[in-house]
Amino acid sequence: MSDDLKRADIQLIQRILPHRYPFLLVDRVEEIDGYSSAVGIKNVTMNEPHFQGHFPGTPIMPGVTIVEAMAQTAGVMVGTALDLADKNMLIYFMGIDGCKFRRKVVPGDQLRMRLETVRGKPGGKVWKFKGQATVEGEMAAEAEFTAMMDLTS
Repeated sequence: MSDDLKRADIQLIQRILPHRYPFLLVDRVEEIDGYSSAVGIKNVTMNEPHFQGHFPGTPIMPGVTIVEAMAQTAGVMVGTALDLADKNMLIYFMGIDGCKFRRKVVPGDQLRMRLETVRGKPGGKVWKFKGQATVEGEMAAEAEFTAMMDLTS
């Protein structure tokens, strides 16, 4: 990894994102290249609450939580690049486009999410991202999404 790239461990992630268990869906973010791209990691474990009902006996990570994990990765990327730790940033979905699911994500998988900024700039509230989530190099999901970043204080 280049010296120019940054990383975010779980402590920094929690200083940027308002999400907490059971809805914090990214364990670390690596290869953060300013606000242009990043790679997020989600370790999928059986003790996550959605597996109790989706589906009992055949646990599958819900697609919407995969997209949410990608969005959280994008939020950490922008928050790290713009030094927004401890700034009470809230992030709201505005749209999700071209979303496709290609494989099941199950307990024991490591979800690797590659995000890039399509549109957005420092000081702007509305950002658009393109993301891909893979497991062991195999495409699990892809989507483009627009989000509003709102600093509450």
